[in-house]
Amino acid sequence: MERAGPSVNPFDTARRQIDIVADLIGINGGVRELLKHPKRELTVNFPVRMDDGSYRVFTGHRVQYNMARGPTKGGIRYHPQVTLDEVRALAAWMTWKCAVVNIPYGGAKGGVVCDPKTLKIGELERLTRRYASEIASFIGPEIDIPAPDVYTDSQTMSWIMDTYSMQKGYSVPGVVTGKPIALGGSEGRGEATGRGCAYVIREAAKDAGVRVKGGTVAVQGFGNAGSVAANLLHDEQGATIVAISDSKGGIVKPEGLNPHTVEEHKRKTGSVVGFPGAKAISNEEILETKADILIPAALENQITGKNADRIQAKMVAEAANGPTLPEADTALFQKKVTVLPDILANAGGVTVSYFEWAQDIQGFFWSLEEVNQRLERVMVRSYSDVRKVAVDKKVHNRSAAYVLAIQRVVDAMKTRGIYP
Repeated sequence: MERAGPSVNPFDTARRQIDIVADLIGINGGVRELLKHPKRELTVNFPVRMDDGSYRVFTGHRVQYNMARGPTKGGIRYHPQVTLDEVRALAAWMTWKCAVVNIPYGGAKGGVVCDPKTLKIGELERLTRRYASEIASFIGPEIDIPAPDVYTDSQTMSWIMDTYSMQKGYSVPGVVTGKPIALGGSEGRGEATGRGCAYVIREAAKDAGVRVKGGTVAVQGFGNAGSVAANLLHDEQGATIVAISDSKGGIVKPEGLNPHTVEEHKRKTGSVVGFPGAKAISNEEILETKADILIPAALENQITGKNADRIQAKMVAEAANGPTLPEADTALFQKKVTVLPDILANAGGVTVSYFEWAQDIQGFFWSLEEVNQRLERVMVRSYSDVRKVAVDKKVHNRSAAYVLAIQRVVDAMKTRGIYP
């Protein structure tokens, strides 16, 4: 989830979700309590030398939520509003996301309280390397594998990989994912979230009776995931993209937009706003646009109890984290709108991160075609697994995805037992 509202404690939300699923599948007692607590968490306060010679102290966190299914996996974000409870919640959600696509990871998350926009490149590097040094004993290819998140990128991962490797005395590319290709990154990682979303839409459309070829699509959020999903739906599945937005506003054209041309316009001007031949539309209005498929790919908490009844789409595919509030889930389910939840629809990113790690630790790399074929297999199978639970238990897809994920974690915990 990008950023919860000021009055919402995200970890309270995460725990409530666990209780809902635990009630549904009969998990009680100590197992339920274990699910509601991170395995371990580390908070570090560390000095960084600034370019002017002064020193500032920064606070960073790393939470490893559950390791029953394997080493933990999750991003590191740099943001002034990072809190320990937010990191705990994100680590929990990563646990379920990895489990729903059945990759052998638990969930983790990290964050540093800072405003990276105010830091120069040298300051960012020193901050990253010092934070990596502070958490180095907690991470590693067999323990916990960080990745990029909000305001971190492949360069950040390169610094962490190098810092960790220098302490080990040899290169350890598998300590992080989201690296550049030159340092052991994977082909296809950059577009994996959007591509995975497009695969799930294709599969779900067959069951939901929703047209993709010849159907219409609205995309809220034309960043990496939203633009890749739009391009693939347009190019490979024959969909018509009728509305697109970014943080500055949106555009709508019922006859259809070429997402590649819109992308070029955004590169030149900084926004999709003002695209020739299209009408202006707000980010709120784009959710209610007449379209067969709606892809919220921007911020959290976009579809609420207030606007759920005005959603015209037959399918909502969550390329963003947490765009739909629980009361909206219920309303959409009653309207027979198919919702593809974030822990399924945007899990292509962590899936190809897993592929990157697997390639790193075996020192053998795959072609782009191989990566995409493997990603497709994982997303198709995962959608099928979620769909089966939804039908069997007569619940909406989000509840089904959580049931599937949490049951897999519980099975691993019970099979392993408690040591000593």
